[in-house]
Amino acid sequence: MTLSDIEIAQQVEMENITKIAEKLGIPAEDLEMYGNYKAKIKPSAAKNQNGKLILVTAISPTPAGEGKTTTAVGLADALGKIGKKAAIALREPSLGPVFGIKGGAAGGGYAQVVPMEDINLHFTGDFHAISAANNLLAAMLDNHIHQGNTLGIDSRQITWKRVVDMNDRQLRHIVDGLQGRLNGVPREDSFEITVASEIMAILCLAADLADLKRRLEKIIVAYSFTGNPITCGDLKAAGAMTALLKDAIKPNLVQTLEQTPAFIHGGPFANIAHGCNSVQATKMALQYADYAVTEAGFGADLGAEKFMDIKCRLADLKPDAAVLVATIRALKMHGGVPKTDLATENVAAVLAGLPNLERHLHNLQENFGLSVVVCINQFPDDTPAELAAVKDACQKRGVAVVLSNVWGKGGAGGIELAEKVVELAEMKSNVKFAYETELSLVEKIETIAKKIYGASDVEFTPVVKRELTKLTELGFADYPICMAKTQYSFSDNPNLLGAPTDFTITIRSVKVSAGAGFIVALTGNIMTMPGLPKKPAAENIDVDAAGNITGLF
Repeated sequence: MTLSDIEIAQQVEMENITKIAEKLGIPAEDLEMYGNYKAKIKPSAAKNQNGKLILVTAISPTPAGEGKTTTAVGLADALGKIGKKAAIALREPSLGPVFGIKGGAAGGGYAQVVPMEDINLHFTGDFHAISAANNLLAAMLDNHIHQGNTLGIDSRQITWKRVVDMNDRQLRHIVDGLQGRLNGVPREDSFEITVASEIMAILCLAADLADLKRRLEKIIVAYSFTGNPITCGDLKAAGAMTALLKDAIKPNLVQTLEQTPAFIHGGPFANIAHGCNSVQATKMALQYADYAVTEAGFGADLGAEKFMDIKCRLADLKPDAAVLVATIRALKMHGGVPKTDLATENVAAVLAGLPNLERHLHNLQENFGLSVVVCINQFPDDTPAELAAVKDACQKRGVAVVLSNVWGKGGAGGIELAEKVVELAEMKSNVKFAYETELSLVEKIETIAKKIYGASDVEFTPVVKRELTKLTELGFADYPICMAKTQYSFSDNPNLLGAPTDFTITIRSVKVSAGAGFIVALTGNIMTMPGLPKKPAAENIDVDAAGNITGLF
């Protein structure tokens, strides 16, 4: 009988979190306990980050699954098994996917972080704090208008949205402030999911508490009747927001099933935000461990691109090696096979899907200068012929391919991967970015679309052209770009699988995240408030009389 993820997690005997901290040499006085198995780490005096940074990314995701987080967790465990001092740095799960369709973000099988129920649900309350801070700013903005509007805020140019950490399509487009002056100014409005909030991005990019407050002050919430930006600092909201976030900014420490230390902190999505855990958590892992394994959300065109061009650029980080995760099942889907037929051997479909993997490889090697190993997350129905097709294609590019079974065997199933990662991390790297900040905003967007995605052209709507001109005039031309795009395709059309060519990326809107320090460019039909599927995962979740959770993956 195959155990579910939650059943596996509930059977493990966890170590007290103080013991996990001791493995890294974290002083007891730097721990803020959240029970026996979770703790926040107080930011200590700045120290050198001497560890090797390992990025785990993946091919374009499919409904067949790739297992990127599972691979990252298993790799950290495997590094420990070969005698390396390792830690992992991951994002926190959002309740939207947990109760929706995608699932959590704690790994799977025998490569998980625990306590998995806590991590996938409320954890240490970071997301609630972010939601509260976001919505406090929205309330203070509307209150300022109601109380006389001395800043001259144009209610038709309010850009700040309220958030909730749930998939709720009913809140995508709303009308609020109805039934008289006492209830506000009537206007069309909308909610975003918490992980799309600029405050989430700020928390993940802030160097410390003081930097967090400075970034909050820069948030642009609206424009005045004269066209000037109105900021959080203008509304005098940053202090109270920082008070709400003073604990949330501290990284969380938990453990894997094999007691490898795990820093889990922050959780922006990679299709609508920059998709990386916090800079503080990554640097803490690099400070205390010899190998820090981290991941970037969704495929390498989204997560890895933003990891490099936003996070690494702003935080002065340089990966020492990269792991590109793929599955035979996903490659067959990119080759045109429906999900119902994936168990049948189809070498031709694998070959047809390989261009997706090869384009991601090209980006990682040529555009970012990274040393890469391809990791095939193995499934029982993968055949020798299908595996050989992938190995042959990668060998022609001079890239090593290893098989991984960390889902079924934990760290023991990733020994070969760990050994190859150690080998690559010792090689001299030539890390670079996809574009330089000196380019114009239009040129940066076009570079990402053509150089990373393979687009033949980029279309900017007239409104976007005017907005980019305005943002340039306001002094934001040197900001990096955060592309909001479907994760399922290199294009902005989720149905174009594989490695499409001769397509146009359409930029339908842009906005500045002045506190985070980047420009968001929304493409295609991407939405910042997801909806629940026909059968939400929430229908399967329950709690017994003793408080034990069931049905959580």
